[in-house]
Amino acid sequence: MKRTSISMILAVMFLFITQVLTAQVVISAKEFSAEAKKNKTLVVIDANTADNYAKSHVMGAVNVPHKELYKPGDVEGLIQSPADLAAYFGAKGISNTSNIVIYDDGSSKYSSRVYWALDYLGATNLRILHKDMDQWKAARVPLTRNKTAVKAATFAPSLNASIMVTAADVKGCSGNCVIVDSRHVSEYDGTSEKPVSVGHIKGAINVEYKEFVDDKGAFKSADKLKAVAAKHGLTSDKTIILYCVTSVRAAVSFVALKEILGYPNVKIYDGAYNEWTAQGGAMEK
Repeated sequence: MKRTSISMILAVMFLFITQVLTAQVVISAKEFSAEAKKNKTLVVIDANTADNYAKSHVMGAVNVPHKELYKPGDVEGLIQSPADLAAYFGAKGISNTSNIVIYDDGSSKYSSRVYWALDYLGATNLRILHKDMDQWKAARVPLTRNKTAVKAATFAPSLNASIMVTAADVKGCSGNCVIVDSRHVSEYDGTSEKPVSVGHIKGAINVEYKEFVDDKGAFKSADKLKAVAAKHGLTSDKTIILYCVTSVRAAVSFVALKEILGYPNVKIYDGAYNEWTAQGGAMEK
């Protein structure tokens, strides 16, 4: 009886914690609209392309297209150095202590990628706003075409190195460690022709990022996310290494597992498929 009672208490506590975490990470249009009216220091990031930003964006938002976070080179999608990232965000008026809300086109991919980059760099207050025009209209989220005037800030990086891994870490993943491929199953099994895929990293399991979002691209509730994780054997005691092609889709899985569910050891292999295949890493279909 005592064991049953303790188990029930722990289950209730975990549910409460995950609900709190969800509230901290995902902000509704109604909550955002109310906060934006009161908090004039709120920093809003539009993670869409420059062209989409020019057509319409949240009033006061600065544009941070995810591709601007990458360094030039033969391997597409590798994040810039911490110093370069800090300079980039600072020039956009974003500091490490800014109260930041990020949104994208509604897919959650680009907002999650920018979220992860800022988390890695040491930003302390990050949330995601899902773009749903019906909800935005109901909440009267203000939109404009006018570019936001930016006042430069200082971003003092304090690396959260635990959320990024290298190819060497992937090769050393064993025991209670699992590699998760966040791509479509056709890319995972090597049948995809566009994009071309030669399979997946040896030993990886396939959990497409779309399993963590609903039909509109919004993150599912904590209960539904837990069900997805359980279906694939992803438990909080495991080290989970995520990858895709350029870490955009993997970032959605990261936000779902680490930021919403609170799994402590969730990491992204930033080099991803592109670096792994370029280096001749072991693949299978």
